[in-house]
Amino acid sequence: MKVMRRRIIFSLCALLYCIPFFMLCKGSCSISSWWIYLTGDTTYYDPHIQSISREYGLDPRLVKALIRAESRFDHEALSSRGAIGLMQLMPATAKDMGVKDPYDPRENIEGGVRYLKYLLKRFNNDVTLALAAYNAGPETVRRYGCVPPFNETKEYLKKVLDFYSQYKQET
Repeated sequence: MKVMRRRIIFSLCALLYCIPFFMLCKGSCSISSWWIYLTGDTTYYDPHIQSISREYGLDPRLVKALIRAESRFDHEALSSRGAIGLMQLMPATAKDMGVKDPYDPRENIEGGVRYLKYLLKRFNNDVTLALAAYNAGPETVRRYGCVPPFNETKEYLKKVLDFYSQYKQET
């Protein structure tokens, strides 16, 4: 009888623990998404992040911070605006960056890093402006000549830069 009660309690606890994840993933759950959600281990994609970032001369910690802010490391993420994957590439941007399958983690990271590198070049290696352009679009940043006065963009910048700072302190 005690064993049966323990199993029931364990099953209920496991179910309650997983409900938020089911709500976040909206039915498109993968093993990697489960692993990251259950363990909090965000190093799952580190090999891709490290190699691709170094290939393009970017700080892997910045790329990881961007991924965390964009998709919370969910390679199947799809925004309400149509942005796809870990780095939340818009379909047109993915195509411009040579990404054939934006749900493939490695391709998505490479396309996102390539795009971030382009934005950094366009905005004279100003990380703040490049990140603002990643969020609001490069033409919007060019038009304003600075970070656009949108709350969403300001909050996004704060989030990415806070994550970046955390990752820098860890190493």
